[in-house]
Amino acid sequence: MNYISRNLERIVSQVTKEYPVVLVTGPRQVGKTTMLQRMMEGTNRGYVSLDDLNERAIAKTDPEMFLQLHRPPVLIDEVQYAPELFTYIKMHVDRDHEPGAFWLTGSQVFKLMRGVQESLAGRVAVLSLTSLSQAEISGGETEPFTVDLEALSVRKKEREPADTRAVFERIYKGSMPAIVSGANSSSQIFYSSYLRTYIEWDVRELSDAIDSLKFLRFMTAVAARCGQMLNVADIARDADINQKQAKDWLVILETLGIIFYLQPYFNNHLKRLVKTPKLYFYDTGLVCYLTKWSSAETLESGAMNGAILENYVVAEIMKTYLNNGREPYMYYYRDKDAKEIDIVLERDGELNPIEIKKTSNPGTELIKAFSLLDRASVPRSKGAVICMKPEFSAIDRDHYIVPVWMV
Repeated sequence: MNYISRNLERIVSQVTKEYPVVLVTGPRQVGKTTMLQRMMEGTNRGYVSLDDLNERAIAKTDPEMFLQLHRPPVLIDEVQYAPELFTYIKMHVDRDHEPGAFWLTGSQVFKLMRGVQESLAGRVAVLSLTSLSQAEISGGETEPFTVDLEALSVRKKEREPADTRAVFERIYKGSMPAIVSGANSSSQIFYSSYLRTYIEWDVRELSDAIDSLKFLRFMTAVAARCGQMLNVADIARDADINQKQAKDWLVILETLGIIFYLQPYFNNHLKRLVKTPKLYFYDTGLVCYLTKWSSAETLESGAMNGAILENYVVAEIMKTYLNNGREPYMYYYRDKDAKEIDIVLERDGELNPIEIKKTSNPGTELIKAFSLLDRASVPRSKGAVICMKPEFSAIDRDHYIVPVWMV
């Protein structure tokens, strides 16, 4: 199995010199441990996993003893299982002030973050690792995605061009390291066991009263609505559960790093805007598995192709920020007249509107909605249409045409 270098490695190295604690969160199987263990090679850093029930028991019942057995510098894997450790890590850090003493990983983002914020505020660098990005798969470093001519020109040189069929192959296959590296040749078999083992296991940790068949039906209902405005009532109806359950289970999917939301862009100068977020998955391979597409070809011509393409592009842009240790200021726009802009990026005091379309021949009609942002208090700058056109080009000097493979 070939190791695929991760863009986040550079950020981990940087913050290890600056912070006593580095925490890498993200869903299971995205390569957190593999990346950090590879970075440990040739160093004296120790390793312990709290998936080991014996180690977990010591960490929970006698955290002081645990840290005597596993002295820094150390990597503690799946640290969410023993939040009791955080206070003792804080005491150690405050006594020794040693940069990079603790590397931690965790698969349950919010549960984890509460313990971290209470005990380790100001002492910890928190980073997110997602499934592989297009840039990592094609072996390129990546800067955060911006609608900037120079940055896009650099990006074009570092990416592998792909036609529509190849893009849908990427979307269908997904971006989990085990599939991309060739360790698992069938994405269908991988996702089947992924849902059965890791997700069921972690879901039980968060809520032991969940019926796993109902939860799978719920996940399928959520996947069928990727790229859409969140409608809890519809998801609850399709999954045959009540709305409170649906809300609680959505929190679990977000906590496990499976889904994320784009909030609507809000500005006091823009009236009559919707307030509901849109829902996306980090990994489109999981969406395709849950919604039962049998191949990339059927997906490409199927009813969900636009929604899953949008999900893919939004997730890829999100990854370019997280892989640089940054939170994106990324929204969508929709008003009460149902006029919509797929993505609004806010950066350096400007707004960049972005439209996502399956077309390979975009025209000026796709950028008409961009002018809706002209009344915002933040100025509108360059816009882009991200689509299936094979080459990077422009509609005019203020609006670029960006192929999906360049994101």
